[in-house]
Amino acid sequence: MADEQSPLLGHDVEVDAPQRRPVSVIIGVLVIGVFIANAEGSFVLATNSQIASDLGSPKDASWLVTSYILAMSAAQPLYGKLSDIFGRSSLLITAYSFFSLGCLICGLAPSLPTAILGRAISGIGGAGMGSLVSILITDLVPRRDIAPWRSYVNVIATVARMLGGPVGGYLADSVGWRWSFLGQCPPTLIAIILTARLIPSNFIDKDTGTLATPSSSTNSARFARIDWAGSLFMVVAIVSLLLPLEMAGLRLEWLLGCLIVSSVATSLFVVIELRWAKEPIFPIRLLSSRTVVFSYLITFFQTSAQLGMMYSVPLFFRLVDNASASVAGAHLFPAIAGVTVAGLAGGFAIKRFGRYKWLLIIATVLSSACYLLLAFRWTGRINMWESLYIIPGGLGNGLVQAAGFIALTSGVVKADMAVASSGYYLSSNIGTVLGIAATNAIFQTSLRHGLERQLEGCESRREIIDAILSNIDYIRELKGPLRDTVVGVCVQGLEYGHVAQSVCAVAALMSVVLLPELGLESEEGEGT
Repeated sequence: MADEQSPLLGHDVEVDAPQRRPVSVIIGVLVIGVFIANAEGSFVLATNSQIASDLGSPKDASWLVTSYILAMSAAQPLYGKLSDIFGRSSLLITAYSFFSLGCLICGLAPSLPTAILGRAISGIGGAGMGSLVSILITDLVPRRDIAPWRSYVNVIATVARMLGGPVGGYLADSVGWRWSFLGQCPPTLIAIILTARLIPSNFIDKDTGTLATPSSSTNSARFARIDWAGSLFMVVAIVSLLLPLEMAGLRLEWLLGCLIVSSVATSLFVVIELRWAKEPIFPIRLLSSRTVVFSYLITFFQTSAQLGMMYSVPLFFRLVDNASASVAGAHLFPAIAGVTVAGLAGGFAIKRFGRYKWLLIIATVLSSACYLLLAFRWTGRINMWESLYIIPGGLGNGLVQAAGFIALTSGVVKADMAVASSGYYLSSNIGTVLGIAATNAIFQTSLRHGLERQLEGCESRREIIDAILSNIDYIRELKGPLRDTVVGVCVQGLEYGHVAQSVCAVAALMSVVLLPELGLESEEGEGT
């Protein structure tokens, strides 16, 4: 059994000097980037309206978030195979460089389009700053030890997301939002230097299928291994699929056009990967594995449900209690605490017992119960105890974070680990986009129909409906029975959203039932 001083990398592996460093030191370096990327994301979520207003385009504020998510999702599946070709540390340094360049552009941006470009470049880097950490962990430790180490990383990511919004907001109010972006460049530069010195440079040798060091391949040979055509069509397929989900206001012809482009690009990608690519950017054969497919589905459905809930909860308290944005957001803390506690507990349970499926069953049952409670109990003003119904959802999400990735690694051979891991992160990204988009679409549709029905006969019905649909905070200006009626319609829309989240959680549970459980003792996946 490997320990921190002698991490298990598999047989026939050439080990370079950095790999002999303790795993704790290596992961300590990796979490610097994890913290920066997650803090920056929540900071932009909290301040995008202010940034867009200062740059003269308040109506386009959402693009500061959309551009990052689209770029991150498009780049996500590329990092796995490219890290196999060029080495883990090289790709991680590349990711840090993109992220830092994007932050620099945002900090110096003279206009919103420039800032949006900077956010897209940061998204390309952010994609690798998360997934490459998990890939490196699978390189460095036995399968059974992956979950505890990832749980530490997830705790850092959670803390960063919690601090990013309030700390970034404070900096934006005190020294200006530009310095919040520029201030991320020095620590990212430190992460680049430490990565170059301490992080293993391993990549997958195409002949042996094992981890090797850079000395065993030349740069020209590595570039020749890149699946350029497959990469291009995969990126086009992902962006054209997610764009209409992110931009809910797209006209029908643009929506259909994006979906057609995505379908054609996906078809061409599959043909290229199956027929012509010597080293596919994502081997289609991985999808013949039940373990891979159901691992992807579990994280997709679970993330969709959880992000939909996290979108709904602050909105509920803003509507029902007339709470400020910060107070409404604080109601998510119990769920976030649940994610942290369950993630740590799940990681150590997997290490102790060597099993993961029972944790996934518990996770999806808890999540299903959470969303059903919200759907049927959050029908108006609630007390403190009822506000804690979100805790089971947090616990379920934490357990899925701990056990879902382990389920994937149990059925994948070492040579495919990085590519499969990137696909796992892409599933989570798509789930994030779909969960928020679907919850918002359900809410907006229910709100429109409900208001038209409840306000029938009201002289200013059309003006009120248009004002609410364009700015939900308009409800704060309403008084008396009219406000109560409108809030009741809004709450009903959120209830429908929670029902949809319950359906996703049940789908995740069904995927867990169909997921085969493989042992974690072997270091070579069984490909089931």
